[in-house]
Amino acid sequence: MPKNKKRNTPHRGGSGGSGTGAAAATAATAGGQHRNVQPFSDEDASIETMSHCSGYSDPSSFAEDGPEVLDEEGTQEDLEYKLKGFIDLTLDKSAKTRQAALEGIKNALASKMLYEFILERRMTLTDSIERCLKKGKSDEQRAAAALASVLCVQLGPGIESEEVLKTLGPVLKKIICDGTASIQARQTCATCFGVCCFIATEDITELYSTLECLESIFTKSYLKDKDTNVICSTPNTVLHISALLAWTLLLTICPISEVKKKLEMHFHKLPSLLSSDDVNMRIAAGESLALMFELARGMESDFFYEDMDSLTQMLRALATDGNKHRAKVDKRKQRSVFRDILRAVEERDFPAETVKFGPERMYIDCWVKKHTYDTFKEVLGSGMQYHLQSNEFLRNVFELGPPVMLDAATLKTMKISRFERHYVAKGHPCSNTYQHFSPFWAE
Repeated sequence: MPKNKKRNTPHRGGSGGSGTGAAAATAATAGGQHRNVQPFSDEDASIETMSHCSGYSDPSSFAEDGPEVLDEEGTQEDLEYKLKGFIDLTLDKSAKTRQAALEGIKNALASKMLYEFILERRMTLTDSIERCLKKGKSDEQRAAAALASVLCVQLGPGIESEEVLKTLGPVLKKIICDGTASIQARQTCATCFGVCCFIATEDITELYSTLECLESIFTKSYLKDKDTNVICSTPNTVLHISALLAWTLLLTICPISEVKKKLEMHFHKLPSLLSSDDVNMRIAAGESLALMFELARGMESDFFYEDMDSLTQMLRALATDGNKHRAKVDKRKQRSVFRDILRAVEERDFPAETVKFGPERMYIDCWVKKHTYDTFKEVLGSGMQYHLQSNEFLRNVFELGPPVMLDAATLKTMKISRFERHYVAKGHPCSNTYQHFSPFWAE
């Protein structure tokens, strides 16, 4: 984040210790030094390469076991040993092996704070991510971008994450703007670019450049023909949604002058996305509008929107939508969200909710906080609760104070069972929690 948006960011704690190194020839160099490696081949070797370094479990196991992997399967040293093996395997000749290794590292970092471990290896990890983004295909690029997001979440604001963004930013931007690249890869890279910039950028011009990059993507969905009432979705719609949500996240850390400029540019064009035939685009546009109204009214309490009657009419129609051509699930989801959006626009009201994690709770009471929470929950998945408890960067963002120290007995009672994690990961309707906080710039 730009300096004027950052909260106090004391040194993140982490489980240190270097553990025992892997004997592989491509082992990561301590202290994050660069290694001389041969570019990997596009030839696909067997996934059995994973077994060459004995003791490395399947990287995807972190997705199932999460933080419990330490208690059930070994010590901190065991975990670090496995992670070193996964880092080695990001250089493997097999694309499947590289992808599995990237996903294994990402799942481990999402499940546990490993600040000291990755601090020593951040340059090695960054090099591996960059190589996979440049040389890999769609799934591998997605895995690399997802890992980059979690890496920055672990590092928090500071010179280390700035170096990660400086290295990966140009590559992410190139993929996002590359019309020949996989839509799914571009989508994940757009989210990653927004998250990493939110955390790491110190340069206000870099923030503005990122905003413009994301704008160049989602504005392609704007209604261009005034005679057309509906925006038809395309394969690019999912990319436009991710770009819009990442742009909205970055808007919350912009200086007031830039916020005013962006509001003038988009306030009268963004409502056209409410007529999209894609329910997720309609919801993303509606929530972005609610957040923009919140920002505008935070700057000017008597803020006046010229097309308020037209906008509220559209929002009310979506909040009561009975269109027979739309799926029941989509209509139910849409009506619930747009009731809240309509209340925000008309009555300046937000349906405050509570997020519980361990013995603590966080109140989500505005659209900025909700959008920030939703973004990091998407990045961290079921590890979000753990990071809210332990990650000082996220605790600073949500103004939770220093981490609460808990004894082993309390921690054990707070464990989420494997069934519960599966229940949340699969997006069961009862698992969704909506949340929020006061704008950074208004402080």
